[in-house]
Amino acid sequence: AASKLEVSMPMVVEVESGSTARIECNFYIPGNGSYTYINWFYIDRNNQVRLCRITGSEVLEENTDYKGRLSVGEDKALSISRVTVQDARTFVCQVEAGSHGVGENRTELHIYTMPGSPLPSPHGGTSCSRLCLLPQIAQCMSRNSFPSPNITWHKNGEQLQPEEKMVKMPTTLTRESSGLYTVTSTLFAHVTREDRNSLYHCTVHYWLRGQRRAVESRRVSVTVFYPAQHVKLQVVPSSALVKEGDDVKLVCEADGNPAPVFSFYKRELEDSWQDLTSLADTNSGVLNLHDVNKSSSGLYRCQTLDLDDMRQLEKDVELVVNYIEGVHVKMEPSSPLQEGDSVRLSCDAHSPVALAYQWRDEKGRKVAEGNQLFLSNLTFETSSNFSCKVMAPSVPGLEQSKQVAVAVQGKPRIVAISSPLYVRQDEVVNLTCKAIAFPRPSVHWNVNGTAHEYVENQHIASNLTVRVNHDLLRAGAMCRVSNALGVSEKHIQLLDQKTPESKGVIIVAIIICILVVAVLGSVIYFLHKKGKIPCGRAGKQDITKPEARKDKIVVEVKSDKLSEEAGLLQGANGEKRPAADQVGQSVVRC
Repeated sequence: AASKLEVSMPMVVEVESGSTARIECNFYIPGNGSYTYINWFYIDRNNQVRLCRITGSEVLEENTDYKGRLSVGEDKALSISRVTVQDARTFVCQVEAGSHGVGENRTELHIYTMPGSPLPSPHGGTSCSRLCLLPQIAQCMSRNSFPSPNITWHKNGEQLQPEEKMVKMPTTLTRESSGLYTVTSTLFAHVTREDRNSLYHCTVHYWLRGQRRAVESRRVSVTVFYPAQHVKLQVVPSSALVKEGDDVKLVCEADGNPAPVFSFYKRELEDSWQDLTSLADTNSGVLNLHDVNKSSSGLYRCQTLDLDDMRQLEKDVELVVNYIEGVHVKMEPSSPLQEGDSVRLSCDAHSPVALAYQWRDEKGRKVAEGNQLFLSNLTFETSSNFSCKVMAPSVPGLEQSKQVAVAVQGKPRIVAISSPLYVRQDEVVNLTCKAIAFPRPSVHWNVNGTAHEYVENQHIASNLTVRVNHDLLRAGAMCRVSNALGVSEKHIQLLDQKTPESKGVIIVAIIICILVVAVLGSVIYFLHKKGKIPCGRAGKQDITKPEARKDKIVVEVKSDKLSEEAGLLQGANGEKRPAADQVGQSVVRC
C-alpha cells in the first residue's frame, strides 16, 4: 500500500473542437483519509491560474475565461464545455490532505479539428518545352484544421518525392484568428507530352487520438503544351470513292497542343504550288472542296507551323476525282430503218475506272446489259427512245446516260376505226381513226366536221365530230392517212339504230310466237299420249293423199317469220343456231 498522498491523471486528453472535455483526477490518501480541498489550475505562460476550489461539497469557481463552462463531477473530474483550439493547455489537479501534505498531477488537453477535403486547383497550362523553370502543375489547400496537417502529392496514384530540377512541393502554413490552420502546397514538376493524360491529386495527413489519418482530394489533369511531331492529311470520304459533283474535305491533323496553324496548297506544275489557304479553316485544319470535277484531281499539301518553336511540318495526299465522259451511242446501220429491218446499238464511254452498261426503254425498264443492244424484225411498235446507262460499280452513284431514238419508217397503217357505228338521224357522233406511221402522217376525212388530232410517238389518232344526215347514213365516211411513203384508207359504216318502240314490238312478237309454239307442242304431246297420233321412225306421211284416214292427224307448222325470229334470237343470244332449234323443234312430222 502507498504510504503517501498520490494523484493520478491521464497524460493527454483529446477532444474535438466544440465538444466537452472531461479531465479526471484520481487520488489516494493513506489510511482512507479525506482531503481538505482540491484546486484545479491551467498553465498560462508558466504560471498557474486557478479555475476553481473544491471543499467538501462546495465548488468555488474563479473569475476566469472558463467561467460558465466549468463543472465538477462527483468524482471531482473537471468538465469544460464548448472547447476551442485556445483550450489546448495543460491542466493541473492539486489535492491537499492535512498531515499527508499536498499532491498534484497534470494533463495535456489537445483540441483537434478534422481538416476539410483538400481543394486542388490545376494550373491553366504547362509547356513541356521550357526547361529553364519548373512549371506549376497544381495547388492544394486544406482549411481549418488543428493541429496543422501535412500534404503530399501523387501522380497516377504514386507519391511524388522532391527531386532537384524535376519535382518541388513548397508548403505554406497559416494560423487563422480562430486558432485553426490553413495549409497550402504547390506542386512544380517537369512534364512531357506523355503527361497529357496523367492525373494528379493531393493527400492531407493528420493525427487523431494517436493514429495517423488521411483524406484525399479529387483527381485533376493538367493541360500540357507541346509541339507537333507528326502531321496527317486525309481525304473525306475516301479518295477512291470521290466522283464528280461530290463535296470533299481534306482534313489535316497534327499531334501538337495547341494545334498549329495549317496551310493548304495544290501542285499546279512541277515546282509550282497554288495557295488554297484562303478556302480553308486554318484553325481546324479542314479544306472544303465543293462540287469537284475532273480538274480537281491532283496532289494536295498540308503545311503546319508551330508558333512555339517555329518548326514546320508538311504532308501530301493525292485526290482522284472519278468521272465518266464521252458517252456515245452508235447505230448500225445508220440509214433510215424500215419495218422488218434489224439494227445494232453500241454504247461507249471513257473513265479511269471499269464501267458497266445497261439498256433501258423509254419507260425506264431494263431491256439488256452490256454495251451493245441488237433489235431485229423492227416494226412501228419497236420505234422508241432507248437509253444507254453507264455505271462505275467501284464508285457508288457514278453514272451517266445517253438517249438514242430508233425510228422505223413506213407508210401508214390504220390500226383502229369506229366501224360499224350505230347512230340515229340528226345525232352528233364522233368518228375515230387511229394509225401508226413514220414520218408523221396526215389524216383526211371525206366528210365535213370538226377534227381533233392526238399524236404519241409514231401513233396518230383523229376524232371527227359530225351530225348524222341521210347521205352520211347511206354512204358512211372514209378515213385517209398518208405520208411520203404511202397512203392507207378505211371506210366507216354507219347503221341506223332502232328506236326503243320498235325494239319493244319485236320483243313482244317473239314472246307471242314462243307461246304459240309451246301450246301446239302441248296439244300434240297430249294426242300422242291418247293414241290419236301414231308416229313411226321410218319417216313421214303425206297429208295430201285423199285416201288418208281421218283419224290420223298430220301437223306441219311453218312460220313466215321464222327467219326473222331466228335472226332476232341470234342477235339476243349472240350465237347461230338452226331455225328449228330456236323454236324448240316447231316443225313436227308424224
